[in-house]
Amino acid sequence: MSHTIKEKTKLLNRVRRIRGQIEAVERALEADTECAEVLHLLAATRGGLNGLMAEVMEDHIREHVASPDIESAAERLKGADELVEIVRTYLK
Repeated sequence: MSHTIKEKTKLLNRVRRIRGQIEAVERALEADTECAEVLHLLAATRGGLNGLMAEVMEDHIREHVASPDIESAAERLKGADELVEIVRTYLK
């Protein structure tokens, strides 16, 4: 079973909170809200997304790189390579 499936409810709840934050940004822009308040909303949204990314990334490391259940070096390397690729994309 995939680790995202095991944590599905928790992850979906985080996504719904982020969606709510994005909708708040949209409402603020539509209402011509002061830029400082919009920036605060954007910072909160970014924090929520970063938190979600960190949680899924941590689970990936635990399940696909550091798990004692992984006996194959090739499988462990595959998990590490996937993570490196994701981090590179994320940091662009």
